Amino acid sequence: MNLNKFILGLAFIFLTNSFVMADDINPLLVAGFKSKNNNEQTQNIQQEPISLDNSTLLVVDEEENLAPVFKKYQPGKDEVVFSYTKNLINSIDPTAISNKTGSYLPGARGINQLVVYTPNYGPRTNTNEYGAEAIVEGNTVTELSGADSLIPPNGIVISGHGRAKNWMNSSIKVGTKIYIDKDTNIIYTYTTSESYIFESEKKISEAEQMLNYYKNVSPDYNWKLPGSYIADAKNYLKKARKSPEDVQKYSKLAIEAANDAIKSVVPYKSGELKGVWLRPTEKNADAIEDTLNRVKKAGIDTIFLETYFHGKTIFPSKTMSAYGFTPQYEQFKGFDPLAIWIKEAHKRNIKVHIWFETFYVGPQNPKDNAQSILGMNPSWGNKIKKDVDSVDPSKSTSEHNGYFLDPANPYVQDFLAKLIDEIITNYKPDGINLDYIRYPNCVSGSEITSWGYTDYARNEFKMIFGVDPVDIVKSDPLWLEWNNYRRQKITDMVKKVGELGRRKHTYISAVIFPDRQAALNNKLQDWKTWSTRGYLNGFTPLFLTCDSKTANKMMSDVINAKSANTDFYAGLFVTFMSGTDEDLIRLIHEARKVDAKGVILFDYAHLSNKYINTLSTSVFATQSPFKNAFKIGQPSPELQPASKKGWWIFVKD
Repeated sequence: MNLNKFILGLAFIFLTNSFVMADDINPLLVAGFKSKNNNEQTQNIQQEPISLDNSTLLVVDEEENLAPVFKKYQPGKDEVVFSYTKNLINSIDPTAISNKTGSYLPGARGINQLVVYTPNYGPRTNTNEYGAEAIVEGNTVTELSGADSLIPPNGIVISGHGRAKNWMNSSIKVGTKIYIDKDTNIIYTYTTSESYIFESEKKISEAEQMLNYYKNVSPDYNWKLPGSYIADAKNYLKKARKSPEDVQKYSKLAIEAANDAIKSVVPYKSGELKGVWLRPTEKNADAIEDTLNRVKKAGIDTIFLETYFHGKTIFPSKTMSAYGFTPQYEQFKGFDPLAIWIKEAHKRNIKVHIWFETFYVGPQNPKDNAQSILGMNPSWGNKIKKDVDSVDPSKSTSEHNGYFLDPANPYVQDFLAKLIDEIITNYKPDGINLDYIRYPNCVSGSEITSWGYTDYARNEFKMIFGVDPVDIVKSDPLWLEWNNYRRQKITDMVKKVGELGRRKHTYISAVIFPDRQAALNNKLQDWKTWSTRGYLNGFTPLFLTCDSKTANKMMSDVINAKSANTDFYAGLFVTFMSGTDEDLIRLIHEARKVDAKGVILFDYAHLSNKYINTLSTSVFATQSPFKNAFKIGQPSPELQPASKKGWWIFVKD
């Protein structure tokens, strides 16, 4: 055996067993093949390559039944480790009890924490959108997700917030090998030559599957451009396998070509809603027009304009004034932006749905603004059981320390219904999109942090059942009734707005949480009942992931639970989570596969030019990738019925 290789192997084992604190997020060892000109130098990268031939090293596996990720990673013969990092795991399968730092946050993942979820935790991580997640199958990272990821039965999910998220973004990629030492709670990452090959193969396979899907959907699908990218990717992959000294170079080229294939493979779909949620910041008509022109360039045909949020309206509201509340957001005082948004959007054939934050009134302390809704009416605020004796409303610590209105209070519901009526009557938008149509998130599972313990709700419930809900614990039979009581209050509000929409011929949709059981238990949102009873027209659930598999599962769950008469639009969070533009295309593809009526991007503030350039030249481009695509401004060609529901096939000349 070569002595140099033996020494290098021992050095590798020594590094693997070293220790680092959680804040040490920089790579400790990065190795690569020596470049041909011997001039390549990278900070923290060793100049000489480390080719680990461990074929003669004795490794004793003391626990053969361990999952692969909990076994020390041993690179194969001729496999090269390009980068190596390690970090401290704060918790494995965290709970409110075992990880108190994250006890009040979704998934029990605390601020700046790095946590790991195994199949023992449950089917998904239940985390929020303010982190990063990596899905590991076996000991290999197979997907980079965002939140609430599905936990694979043969692996784990690594999840990080804050500093831990930054470490993940710099240390983990698709194909990275993972080893977790359960004795020390240290996680080790190894990005190797095999990592690059793995990612190349995965991306090429995904692009081919997408291309074949659309070829099967329509014989007129123009597959030549994405097909050429796939061919290029395969050629680069062959070179990567044949040229060990250039594996990194050619693998990156293969991945780049496969990404180009993914970005060009999904065709334009006629009749599909292409939307974006938009919080307005524009303070004059010119700025509004500039934004709408940019939206139009992206191929977006519908905006969901945030009109009532944090307890204020962007327009001068007579309803708000009548109640003594702040009549309009201060930054918009002196003009009516809502009127301009709708007028200018319609000029551009862009529809406007009102994004309406129903029960959420923002993080401002009511005592700091006497004219705020809760400043005027503190009894309208929602409360957790722990704060039942306080005269002040409770803050939702897991939701920006924000305040919520009490859905059980009929005066609250009447006020909100009047405000929506004012918007519909005076501005005639294309629809109303109800957001925060729920109770605040209850994350701990304990009734002490459960919501709804307001004076009105307690008195009404006691009048019906003879018991103050404060005296009910989860083991009591009446706990089910207390849950049903609160869920019904949300349902009553949905019914009220739905009836208003039907009278005014206005489309009503709602933002829902895709996980139905979590929505019922943690947010008291019974959206299946809304659908089966026909209270509204459509659902716009948000999918907090960049992972295709997770997104498809969540989309399918919603579709299988809702009524066929309730439209389904997929809300995509990729831009907010800074996913790649090909991630966005992949999720639009998943929405197409489940026959969604459209997609809505969250949100405009994060819709950077890279996304707009990709959307406007492919999936949202009105110049269809079908062979006989019609040009912008020309009449649509004659259509014949498609064999697949929701698709158009152009008649050949």
